[in-house]
Amino acid sequence: MFWELRGTVLLLMRRKPMRRFQASGNEVPSTDDFIKIQYAYEFLTNPSWKSNYDLFGIDEHIRVIDKVKGKYAGESFSKIKLPLLDATVSVPEDVSLNVITHKDFESILKDTRPSLIQVFSFESKRCAQFLAVWKRIVFLLDGVANTCSVELGDLQLAVYLAEKKPTGQPFFRNGLPSLVAFPPDCKTADCVIRFDGELSVDAVTDWFSTTILGLPRILYYSRDTLVPKFLSKSSPHKVRVIFFSKTGERAAPFVRQAAQSYWAYASFAFVLWQEEDSSFWWNGLGVESAPAIVFLKDPGLKPVVYHGSVNSSRFSTIMEQNKLQELPQLRSVTSMELGCDAHGYSRAGVDTTTWYCAVLAGRLGPELDKMRETMRRVQELLSNDLKEADKVESFSPAAAALNSRRLTFAWLDGEAQKKYCYFCLHSGNSSESIYDTCGPRRDMADVPRIFIVRYKRNFTEENLKVETKPKGIWDTMKGDDVAPASQLVARYNGLDESLQIIEWISNIIKDGDSRDLPSFRTKTPELVPEDADPIWVRGAQKVLSKITIKQRIHGIIRGIYDRLGDPRNGPYLLLGALMSFGAIWLRRSRPTPPSQSNQPSQPTNDESRPKRRGRARAASNKDKPPSMTDVDPKDAFQMPFSDSDSNSE
Repeated sequence: MFWELRGTVLLLMRRKPMRRFQASGNEVPSTDDFIKIQYAYEFLTNPSWKSNYDLFGIDEHIRVIDKVKGKYAGESFSKIKLPLLDATVSVPEDVSLNVITHKDFESILKDTRPSLIQVFSFESKRCAQFLAVWKRIVFLLDGVANTCSVELGDLQLAVYLAEKKPTGQPFFRNGLPSLVAFPPDCKTADCVIRFDGELSVDAVTDWFSTTILGLPRILYYSRDTLVPKFLSKSSPHKVRVIFFSKTGERAAPFVRQAAQSYWAYASFAFVLWQEEDSSFWWNGLGVESAPAIVFLKDPGLKPVVYHGSVNSSRFSTIMEQNKLQELPQLRSVTSMELGCDAHGYSRAGVDTTTWYCAVLAGRLGPELDKMRETMRRVQELLSNDLKEADKVESFSPAAAALNSRRLTFAWLDGEAQKKYCYFCLHSGNSSESIYDTCGPRRDMADVPRIFIVRYKRNFTEENLKVETKPKGIWDTMKGDDVAPASQLVARYNGLDESLQIIEWISNIIKDGDSRDLPSFRTKTPELVPEDADPIWVRGAQKVLSKITIKQRIHGIIRGIYDRLGDPRNGPYLLLGALMSFGAIWLRRSRPTPPSQSNQPSQPTNDESRPKRRGRARAASNKDKPPSMTDVDPKDAFQMPFSDSDSNSE
């Protein structure tokens, strides 16, 4: 229809644009025809609209025709208010589009992060209305992906990002703006993923986070479900992170990325803020208003609350500061970071030769929670009251070691890490008592215990070991199992008092630094991972493969739909029909071969059939074995009849 209107308008433009129809001798056009002609005239006389339609088939004003028809139905065309189309577009000044060219596009592809590109036009009202949404999307994707815009006037880049019809013509299926995503490690247009949904902040960010990045979703909880469904089911060694939201929107992509990156350290949840529950949240968590972020760490410890909105960089800093508990847990993912691994180094630096790790071991329960509070008090006394600790001569070694990061405090789950717990607390004198601390619970007795490990590295031996020749196979295997740092473990047998524990730790550090104590290098039991990989990690590849298959199916359906509208289908079908009729005509025009019945010298099939049947029957009866009823056996005789039988005859 549009091309017919375009031809009509071009014919009118050759004469005089929008010439008035004469009342006498000329047919007065209908209102619908006038609306179509006027629409086509205004559309084609705009150079930008005409160029976008010719190159990409974009016409975002097509709905104006039906709207005007409904408004002026049954009225004369002279009452229609002109012009039908408004070409003025207002672009907000506070929106940074980050428009790139084809030269900047090459540098974006070199980045390992995914990219989201908006294709837009300055002459499009729909694009101008989307700018506020795009600004919010850029803010939420900050730090997660590259975001930029491509103006439709950059033909080289716009054609590269557009879809292609079977004829090769570029087009944008849903018009402008068009969102194109480059997943990680995607460097060509063959692997791009296009957004086909609603152009809203929630729809776009959720699509990008789930489909492109494969990030986990964070659930919302109410006042009644937060404790039983989140706090009670979260792992006790993880920090609980609770977001309070006023709007109820989904978690931002950078928050979902943090949930993926810190899944071994923290569990995440969202809560919708409601005014009627404000007193409950204030008394329970200390939250005054939303938005807010709450960190729940050690049992009995006051929550850490951050009020106000945060961006990606600010949230990354907050997460890094609060990912561990106040008294961190010694686990497989934290041992290197805490400096409590013989295969690693001290937190003070790789050049430190001697460092210490004070560990509280025990099974989860009220006894362990009480001792964890005591160990936190010891840590606070040595860190916050450092000047007071320096005044006491017996406390100064521990305070100095903690200040120089050569001393680390941690707690150990004796039930989950039973092998490591047995290794550190085993003693020949009281080996049975460690079962109250390590391994599964056997009775009601739970006795948390404190031990300290001194690590010492001999860098001279390590350097000489590199320069020496390779050893034998058995020595090599043994050397790989032995930790590079020697370990010396000391158990605490005193009272559960902070000052006494500090004095004991100070004496251990003083002796370890000044005396030449024996060192032992042996294979240490490895810490067992306490959390299995979550479902979204184990099935990430499967989910992505399902998404890829779904996209391919949609691509095939779209390809079939596009080919149905290909103008070359008519000539192809006509050519196929002509070839089919030509083949039929050639078969029918061939001369008929002579029949075999016209040759008398050769016997027909009917005449030869009886003879063949007779020969076959004779050959089959020739070697046929005799029947038992045809020939009398050699020992056969005629049985005489009795008198009664003869009389009856």
